[in-house]
Formats: sequence, C-alpha cells, structure tokens
Amino acid sequence: MNRIITIAVAALLSCGCLHSQTMIGKNKISNVAKDIMTPEALWAMGRISGAQASPDGKQVVYQVGYYNVKENKGHQILYVSSVEKPGSHVQLTKTTQSETDASWINGGLRIAFLREGQLWSMNPDGSDRRQLTKSDKDIEGYKFSPDGRRVILIKSLPYHESIKKNPSDLPLATGRLVTDLNYRHWDHYVESIPHPFVANVTDNGIDDGTDIMEGEPYECPLAPFGGVEQINWSPDSKTIAYTCRKKIGVEYAISTDADIYLYKIETGKTVNLCKPSGYVSPKIDPTKTMKDQAVNHQQGDMSVGYDVNPQFSPDGRYIAWQSMARDGYESDRNRLCIYNLADSSKKYVTESFDSNVDNYCWAADSKTLYFIGCWHACINLYKTNLKGEVAKLTNEIADFGSISPLGCTGKLLASRHSMSQADELYVVTPNKDVKHTKIEQLTFENKHIYEQLTFGKVEERWVKTTDGKDMQCWIILPPHFDPAKKYPTLLYCEGGPQSPVSQFWSYRWNFQIMAAHGYVIVAPNRRGLPGYGSEWNEEISGDWTGQCMKDYISAIDDAVTNLPFVDKDRLGAVGASFGGFSVYYLAGHHNKRFKCFIAHDGAFNLESMYTDTEEAWFSNWEYDDAYWNKEMTDNAKRTYENSPHRFVDKWDTPILCIHGEKDYRINANQGFGAFNAARLKGIPAELLIFPDENHWVLKPQNGILWQRTFFNWLDRWLKK
Repeated sequence: MNRIITIAVAALLSCGCLHSQTMIGKNKISNVAKDIMTPEALWAMGRISGAQASPDGKQVVYQVGYYNVKENKGHQILYVSSVEKPGSHVQLTKTTQSETDASWINGGLRIAFLREGQLWSMNPDGSDRRQLTKSDKDIEGYKFSPDGRRVILIKSLPYHESIKKNPSDLPLATGRLVTDLNYRHWDHYVESIPHPFVANVTDNGIDDGTDIMEGEPYECPLAPFGGVEQINWSPDSKTIAYTCRKKIGVEYAISTDADIYLYKIETGKTVNLCKPSGYVSPKIDPTKTMKDQAVNHQQGDMSVGYDVNPQFSPDGRYIAWQSMARDGYESDRNRLCIYNLADSSKKYVTESFDSNVDNYCWAADSKTLYFIGCWHACINLYKTNLKGEVAKLTNEIADFGSISPLGCTGKLLASRHSMSQADELYVVTPNKDVKHTKIEQLTFENKHIYEQLTFGKVEERWVKTTDGKDMQCWIILPPHFDPAKKYPTLLYCEGGPQSPVSQFWSYRWNFQIMAAHGYVIVAPNRRGLPGYGSEWNEEISGDWTGQCMKDYISAIDDAVTNLPFVDKDRLGAVGASFGGFSVYYLAGHHNKRFKCFIAHDGAFNLESMYTDTEEAWFSNWEYDDAYWNKEMTDNAKRTYENSPHRFVDKWDTPILCIHGEKDYRINANQGFGAFNAARLKGIPAELLIFPDENHWVLKPQNGILWQRTFFNWLDRWLKK
C-alpha cells in the first residue's frame, strides 16, 4: 500500500473511524510516486465543518467527516479544541454513530449535538451524555434560544401539493400522480418539507414543540441547501426571524423571491419584513425572463429577490440579512441589508463592495458587521459599519469560508482553504490596517498527509481578452515541475455559470490532484464570474456562447503562446455544470485545439434543458424566453441557435461524458444525448453514469471511480 494511504488510514483507525478489516489498501494504485496525491489520499482526508466557539472564546467544538472507501460511507466525529493550544484537540465521538451539529448551551457548560435523528447534550469533555428529545420525526437541525428555555427544532412533514398521496389501499404502489411543478427538487421527489418547531426545554427533556408555520405548505429552511442559518433568535428570546419562500407549484418554480419573517413567541403572530402588509405580486408570465416584468420594476422599499440568513444585532435593535434585488435571478449581487426594528427602515451597507456577501456576522458593538466576499479570485474578510463604510481586513491568497464571533473576545473564528489546503479553522484578530490583521491556524486536521505530499505551484496570470480587457487566470503546475519540459495542459471551465474560480478546494475537481497526474491547469475567471464588478459578472446572462467562450480561447491560446512548458499538441478541456456545457460547445468550435474533452453534468440541448430543469426561473433568466418563443428576443434566439447539440456535425474529438441520474437540475438525458451523438458520429466516447448521484458525486467509491475514469481518459489521449 502507498505509504501516504497507510498513514492516512492509520489516523482514521486511531480515532475509531474505520475498522482494520475495512481499510482501503486493496485499491490498486498504479505508477504513483511516493509524494504524489492519489484519489485514495484525497478521500482519506478529514473534512472540517460546523465549528462554534464557546461563550468565553477559550474552546471550539467542531465536526470532522471521515470516509471509509470499502464500506462506501462516511462517519462524522466531534472534537473540542483549545484556542490557547493550537493543534490540540479532544475527541468527543467514541462510537460508530455519527454525531453532528454541535453547539454550546447552558452558558458553555454543555454541548448539544445531533445523533440518530435526536438531540443530545454532553459535558465539554464528552461525559454525561443525555438524550434530550424523543421525537417521532428526525430532527434535522436546531437552535437554542439565548435564555435556554426554548429550542427551534427542524422537522419534515408530509407534503402533497404537487404529488398526490396514493390511495391507502395501495400501500405498495410506487407511482406518483403529479399535478403541478415543484414535484422534484435537486435530487429528490418533493413529498415532504421542513418546518421549524418551537419546543420547551425542561429538566425532563424537550417536548415535541409547536409548528410556527402550522398549516402553511411552504418549506423552511429553503431547499436544497438551506439550514439553521436561515432561522435565528432575538437576544431577548421572544422573537424568531426566519427565511421562507411562500410559494407553491409554478409560482415556486419560476421565482427566487424568499423573504424574512418575524414570529412573536407570545402572540404567535408573523410579520413579513420584506413586503408591505397586503402586498400582492404582479402577474408573472412563467415562460419569460423576469428582467422586464413588472415584479422587478416596482416602486417602494421592498425586496423581491433572495432574502436569507437573518441575524439580530447583539443589542436587539437591528436585523441583518443577505439580500438580492431581483426576482428570478439566483446570481444577483448578494448585498447586506440592515433592518431597523424601531422604525422599519432598511439600509444596504455593502453597496461600495461590487461583489457578493458570502457570509457575515455581527460584532459585539452592534455597529460593525464582518463579512467575506470574493475579489480577484480570492475570498477575504471585510467589515462594514451601519453607514455602509466598507474596509478590507485580510489580503490572503486563499478563501475564507464560515465566520463567527470567537465568543466574547472580539476575535473571529473562521474556516479557510486554498487550492493547496482543505478547510482548517483559524482565529482572526481584525485590525484596521490589513497588514496587521492577525491570522492564527487553530486546527491541523490533515497535516500528517500534507507533509508527505508535494503540491504543484499555483501562479496568477493576467490575460488580454478579445475585447481588450484583462482576465485573471490561475496556472497550476505539476509537482517537481521542470520548466524545460513540455506538459499536457488542461483548460478548466468553471460552472455556475456565475461562481468564481477562487482559491477553492474540491474533493472532486481538485487542481492539485490534476497537477499530480502531470498536467498543467489553466483556470480562467472568464466573463460571468463575480469578483470583478457587476458588469463583468452579468455579461454572461442571455449570452452563454459569446464573450465567455472567447475568454476561454484567449486563456488557452495565451498559455500556448507564452508558456513554453505548455504542449500545444496535448491540450484537453474539462468542466462541470456550465463548465460541462462549455465543453460541449467548445467541442464544435475549438478548431482542433484540443485532443480530448470531459463534460460532467453539462447542458447539451438547451431546448430540452428549458423544460427539464426543476427550477424554471434559472432557464427563464439565462435564456430570456421559452424555446417556443425564441424569435421574440435576440437573447433567446441567440441562446437556442447556439445550443451545443446544434454543432455536433462539427464534433471530431474524443469526449467523456459524466452524469448523475438523480441530477434534477441538469437531467441525465443531457449526458445521454451527448454521448449517443458522439458514438453515432463514430467519435471515441465514454459515458460514466451514476444512477445514485445528483449534481455532485458524494459516495466514496463513486468518487474514486470518477477520479480514475477522469485520468484514464486524459492519459489515453494526452500522454501518447
């Protein structure tokens, strides 16, 4: 067995995560140098999440996921780390059951956590474990009130608005009678929705609670990614702020209009903070973009886009949340909104930051908010005051992730990663001078693996585009790079279509493992990505095959012309989602630049995609109109006439298509169509299909199969 894998697995065995008979040593690893990353090494890494500081800021409880490849499953473990002793930690999880979602309660005297669908608590050293709930429904998330007397419990309820309940005398029937849209979402059929329940905390445990949205056919938190961050308590424990999109069927499918609601514990009354009382949305044509519809051109101080993740200020005077301005646009600029509870006024305090607020938290003074956002392909830490005066606090070649107060210390607890390191936890001491902000690493979860690996160098490069603008690219070089050699090179096509090529770390699209296989990677921040201003970011909508595709070609042509180690005769293009669409489009327009392609979960036929995807607002905004109305606008006509499937006659290059059959965002028929077309034309092609995966690949053995197939295909065509 490769020594890297031996040590990584030994580390998992030592913490009880794996059993010796389930080690991954039988996986065959061919032609691997001692210090080169393998798929098995990548899956042996611990994955940190869910960190929270104790009230005094002296300890941090956090979660780490480990994966057993042979058993094809993961195990979530809880740890406590001392802030004063970076690198030290105490393991709290001692059994084979996963334990998750830890938080400090009782003033830091206890830790609450989820286990097997129920809420538990324990001492900070892991002793005196007590089961707090005995609910007949799994608890999917929770949040205790500041006074500790109540707790919000997230539980799912049966839902039959779009899929009717089958007759009781047919208990084995598997058919579903669908009567409206929103019948499936992301990777599941919508037959249940989450609701928040307020439960009482007593010495005898926690009761089942009261549904604060009883009788409402709406989800809270929002699918598919929302969690307890979308619900919060007021400091006096009397009010709950929550996120909800109160729409069903077609209205749900075409709209991104989520609002912030206030629920009063004493009265049971709910108020919408984003809309005036009695508001009625203008009529919407469900087949057209909302750019020019009345809903996005109303007067007055109201929010019609995504409004999510409310947080009360520590003094209880304000509520902050992340807010998008326009309905139907998932990639609108995410601003930070402040709502004054005294006079119901709103102010957007990040207007001078022309990019997204990705995460945020209040400072103890209730006058300052910290947030993270992307600028020039790095996600750094910023602050703003209530006047909207924004200042940058860090200048790292990295991406910060979650941020939260480090107890009462005035410092911040943050996660951070880069292209060369997975998430670790850090303590940040903000300073008004960015050069003096102190950043201290707290955890070293994968240090024992990194020490045995050699990573490739990551370099920044700016490239001129065809319209004379400057485009930032990342160049990732192979380990043990020799500038005198010629290397096969990959053009990486980003998804989204509006997510940045920042300093991200991925356990699938991992640049370092690509480099470890001997490839140079060219990763451009092409048109349509945030971090370069709204104009750059929005130029892609309605024009998927215009300047952004020219930007891809500019990036790879620049590398061929100006980087002597790039082999122009061994180029490949790879990407997922919109990146997969990009690959399918480039396959018909690359003028023989590339020797092979890989497209994962990409859109191939945009006419089919328009009615296949479950979130109709996405296609409406991006394509401008339904395909049967394509002659009505220039954008719609251009979009459908440039769909990749219309250029298969020009395909002449080997292609690997990958797709998950539970991907309801971009259905698997897109991958089937592209593969079938290639084979019918006699083009070498392979299809890697995952019946049990969604838009991502989440199971360990599927993940390793993905990596092996990916590199076998590249090696076949680029290493001859």
